[in-house]
Amino acid sequence: MSTRPDPHAPGLRGAIERRSAVPVVFLHRLPVWVPLLAVFALLAVGMAGTGWVAAAALGVLALLLAWFAYLNWPALRIGGRTLRVAAITVLVVSAAGRLLG
Repeated sequence: MSTRPDPHAPGLRGAIERRSAVPVVFLHRLPVWVPLLAVFALLAVGMAGTGWVAAAALGVLALLLAWFAYLNWPALRIGGRTLRVAAITVLVVSAAGRLLG
């Protein structure tokens, strides 16, 4: 019987961390400019566009930020958590604004 603790968190958090391992490693192996360009492209389409295309771009960006925030949440202090929640809120409100107006 092993006395070593399981390196993964239990329950839902552990399941999400395990499912996220492959995409995170894939993103890490990409050149730095590829994810950066993708984020800027989504932001540009979301801010310059109108209608459902702009809302979808901002929504995808909000989902990506929420995913990374969830994965990093235990390591963040209150300031980092507040900034991430604020950024996600701004993206969701902007997406809703583009969709509705």
